[in-house]
Amino acid sequence: MKQFEALTRKKDSQPVRYLIVDDSVFARKSLAKMIEAFGGTIAGEAGDGLTAITEYSRTSPDIVLMDITMPQMEGIEAVERIVRDHPEARIVMVSSVGYQDNILAALQKGARHFVQKPVKPDALYEIIRYVLSDEGVTAPV
Repeated sequence: MKQFEALTRKKDSQPVRYLIVDDSVFARKSLAKMIEAFGGTIAGEAGDGLTAITEYSRTSPDIVLMDITMPQMEGIEAVERIVRDHPEARIVMVSSVGYQDNILAALQKGARHFVQKPVKPDALYEIIRYVLSDEGVTAPV
């Protein structure tokens, strides 16, 4: 995988911290590799929406990459609950379930963007830059 210019937080020049939420271990590992290529760090991982809520509060990540279809609690409900408690949350839905209704529901509940699986690193990098741009993230132009 190609190396990307690191995304860093403007406020302290530290790497962007991510919470990866997906019931597939393979998908989490794949996203983690991309995040490392973007210069980011993994703040935490979760395999379902319920754990994601706890992990968000525990780790305070800069961005969340969240699957939609998961056991215990679906991603859309988890987004709603995280954003209700943490309005500053930056959540990107990452799912193979690309139905327009799901995408719209996730955005209405507070997700900032959506990326379709299989995830292309270039597309994810640009989406993350966009989603974090109002948070003072320094990124190459």
